[in-house]
Amino acid sequence: MKTAVTLCRVPESAAGPFVFHDPLPEGFAKAAGHGFDAVELFLEGPDAVPADEIHALQQQHGLAIAAVGTGAGMVKHGLSLTDASPEKRKAALDFLLRMIGFGGRLGAPAILGSMQGKWSADVPREKALDLLAGSLRIAGEAAAACGVPFIYEPLNRYETNLFNHLAAAAEFLDRREVANVVLLADLFHMSIEERDIAEALREAAPRLGHVHWADSNRQAMGFGHTDPVPIMAALREISYSGYISAEIFPLPDADTAASQTLESMIALRS
Repeated sequence: MKTAVTLCRVPESAAGPFVFHDPLPEGFAKAAGHGFDAVELFLEGPDAVPADEIHALQQQHGLAIAAVGTGAGMVKHGLSLTDASPEKRKAALDFLLRMIGFGGRLGAPAILGSMQGKWSADVPREKALDLLAGSLRIAGEAAAACGVPFIYEPLNRYETNLFNHLAAAAEFLDRREVANVVLLADLFHMSIEERDIAEALREAAPRLGHVHWADSNRQAMGFGHTDPVPIMAALREISYSGYISAEIFPLPDADTAASQTLESMIALRS
């Protein structure tokens, strides 16, 4: 398992659960200084920062790019793949595909979280699921062309009513025959929704591709009441070899959150 830390440069997400909000040179330097293997990037869009600039920072600090988030499509542009408006759905898919291409140039997968949207009176559940499946199928194919997977994240019930559990999302992807799409297991969302986080990881093992390492209060592991021991044991049991990434609030400050996170990861992963 490889370690990563989040670096956000989206002003609308300044209060969001990301460890570092610094300009990229400072953020990369801090991530490397703490000893992480990679950074997970949340940028305003696919044209926000030239890929060459990020490559240079990677080489300077010896860091990989674990993934690129697409949440700016929602928080900055109000885009959703299940919007009632066909025009907005088209704009959402275009944004997503461009982020996949941007991530591909960095050798990194893109993540679909908040942009998945939700079903509503205007977009009934079955239609929303059809829209989601179609978009995920297209995203998986686009990511495959870039040589990376695409990452889909089930969220908690307060953020989406599409999929809140890993097993249900995995079954959906299998039943709809969606290729090259893996699941993100966010431990914060799972602490709200899953009966047993470790067992949920085992059940979804064939589709598991990314982990957000967060405690029950969305702070660094060890600052809430989640027991990480059985969770890490389950990840070892299923031979998970992807990233465990800190998508957490920078509390009590970013450096303390980063240090506490890395300490908890390293102490348990071996």
